[in-house]
Amino acid sequence: MVEIGKYNTLKIVKDLDFGVYLDGGDDLEILLPARYVPRNVKPGDEVEVFIYHDNEGRIIATTAKPLAIVGEFQWMECKSVNDMGAFLEWGLMKDLLVPFREQKMPMREGKWYLVYVHLDHVTKRIVASARVDKFLDNVPPVYEFNQEVDLLVADETEIGYKVIINNLHWGLVYHNEIYRRLERGEHLKGYIKEVREDEKIDVSLTRLGYEKVEGIAGIILDALKVQNGFLPVHDKSPAEEIYSLFGCSKKSFKQAIGALYKKKLISIEPTGIRLI
Repeated sequence: MVEIGKYNTLKIVKDLDFGVYLDGGDDLEILLPARYVPRNVKPGDEVEVFIYHDNEGRIIATTAKPLAIVGEFQWMECKSVNDMGAFLEWGLMKDLLVPFREQKMPMREGKWYLVYVHLDHVTKRIVASARVDKFLDNVPPVYEFNQEVDLLVADETEIGYKVIINNLHWGLVYHNEIYRRLERGEHLKGYIKEVREDEKIDVSLTRLGYEKVEGIAGIILDALKVQNGFLPVHDKSPAEEIYSLFGCSKKSFKQAIGALYKKKLISIEPTGIRLI
């Protein structure tokens, strides 16, 4: 069975002028319109496609990539509003519906909204919901310290950035631990810092503890090799400059060069660090 709203790898069963038909199982054949058919494919070949419903309600395939699939969150722009609800720019020929009941406030054309993409339990059609809280923190947060996770930047607060972790939980990245502005809708990697007793989750954008120092130390060594063994940066350099070069905090940089110095891999000079 194909999964509506997700990527599926399906076999081509027919090749016609207006496209190819794919085997959707249970005697279901799904059209992949000609504009989306990869070059030089033939019946028997498999293609990866996204499956959704067209404007006539028919199941259809595309090789275009939507901004989000079922089970994912994303910021999207409202293109229009009518009696059915709001329609968001989704990256496909068909816009994505947000029914009125799934809007936290009336959506307006040209505005951007954080939404969750899911299948409507009645119509089985793909829709979006701006009531994102009901889709988060519904399972216990089982994470390990320093575990790598996928993050979506949701919003900025007074103390940091709210992020969505692995499309499952809310998390927070603190302002004093980052050295550049994050953008809403930005996808990036993060590392679990702490799951608190109230199950709120703190996240870091760099690896933590010894493993982090080792990773940053390796980046510093690689940079030294590229720059003929010397970098004009040291423990008195501005934090912003350190972050732009190595993607880490000043504290982490100091720990890393300290570890490299102890291993006698670098020397620390008044104007910078040098590879030994």
